[in-house]
Amino acid sequence: METIALIVAAGRGERAGLDKPKQFVLLGGVAVIARAVDAFGEMPVFVVIGEGQRALLDEALAGRSVAGVVTGGAERQDSVRLGLEAIGSADRVLIHDAARAFLPQAVIARLLTALDTHDGAVPVLPIADSVARGDDVLGDAVDRSGLVRVQTPQAFRFDAIMTSHRAWRGAPATDDAQVARAAGYMVAMVPGDPMLEKLTVADDFAATSRRLMISRSASGFDVHRLEAGEELWLGGVRIPHDKGLSGHSDADVALHAITDAVLGCIGAGDIGSHFPPSDVQWRGASSDRFLDHAAAMVAARGGIIDFIDLTIICEAPKIGPYRDAMRAKIADILKVPVSSISVKATTTERLGFTGRGEGIAAQAIATVRLPEGL
Repeated sequence: METIALIVAAGRGERAGLDKPKQFVLLGGVAVIARAVDAFGEMPVFVVIGEGQRALLDEALAGRSVAGVVTGGAERQDSVRLGLEAIGSADRVLIHDAARAFLPQAVIARLLTALDTHDGAVPVLPIADSVARGDDVLGDAVDRSGLVRVQTPQAFRFDAIMTSHRAWRGAPATDDAQVARAAGYMVAMVPGDPMLEKLTVADDFAATSRRLMISRSASGFDVHRLEAGEELWLGGVRIPHDKGLSGHSDADVALHAITDAVLGCIGAGDIGSHFPPSDVQWRGASSDRFLDHAAAMVAARGGIIDFIDLTIICEAPKIGPYRDAMRAKIADILKVPVSSISVKATTTERLGFTGRGEGIAAQAIATVRLPEGL
C-alpha cells in the first residue's frame, strides 16, 4: 500500500519569539523541519510551507529531497487540504506537524497497523495532571478520566480524509481527526510518545537543546621549568616562592593544561596552535587570556563547560593554602560555578624532574556539553 507523509510547516511561529519561524530553527545543528522529514525514512514526504518560505525550507533541508512542496493557506486546515490536493491520490497518509520534530518509528508502526481496521488513527497520551476550569482564579475540577492528549502524526486512509476536508463547513479545526469524525469516520487511538511534545515557546527550544547535547571529555598536560628570578603563577594565582616558572608567557602550567583540555573537547588543537611561542605578542602574557579564548570557542559552538579537574604535580610550594583562590580564579575565567572546579595536588615522591624541584607539571580533564552533531 502506498503511504505518503504530509508535514504541515506553514506557521509563522510567533509565540516562540525566535528570529525565524520555529520549523526552520536549528536544534543540535539540524533544523526542526529536517528532523521531521528524516523521521519518515524512505516514505515520500510532501511539505506545506507559508508564502515566501521556500528559501528558508531549502536552507533548512540542507540537500534533503522531498516529493513535493506546497504553499499553504491562512489556517492549518487550509494548509492540510491544499497538501492533500497536491498529493492527489494514495492509499494512506500520515499528517504531521513539523513542530513535533522527534517522531519515534514505533509510533508510525502503531498508526499504520491501526489503519488495517480503521479509517483513521491518532497517537494519544493520558493526562497525568489534575485538570480544572479557570480564568484569573481556579475553578471547578474536571474529571480527567476518559480524557487524552492528542498528538501527530495522524494517520488516515487517503480517500477518507480527503473527502472529509472537502466536506468540512465548520470553524477551522485544530486537528484532522476532528474533520474525519465530523464526516462519520472512525478514528482509533494508539499510544503516543512524550518525544512528540510540540515545540511552541522559546523555553521549549531551550529545554530540547539541552536534552540534545552530548558530553565530551578531554585531557591536557603541561610542564615548565622552575628558575630563580621568575614569578610563580599557578591557576591564575601568584604564589610567593623562591623560584618561578619559565616560559614564553607567564608559564602557568595549571591554566595551560586546562586550556588544552577545553580545546580538546571541541577538537580545536592545542594552546600552541592558537598562541604560538614564536609570536612575540604572547611574551609574558597572562595565561588567563588563553583559557578565556578556549572558553569562548566552546560558547561559540553552543557548548557548556560542566567540570574541570586539575592536578598540580610538584614538591614545592604547598598548593593547599592557595587551592580555593585557584578554584575561584579558574571559575571566574570560565564563567562557571566554583563547584565546577576541582584542584588537587600531588608529588612524585622526590622522583623525576618534579621530585628534584626542577619544574612543575599539571594535568587537567575538562568535561563539556556540546550540541548534537558538533
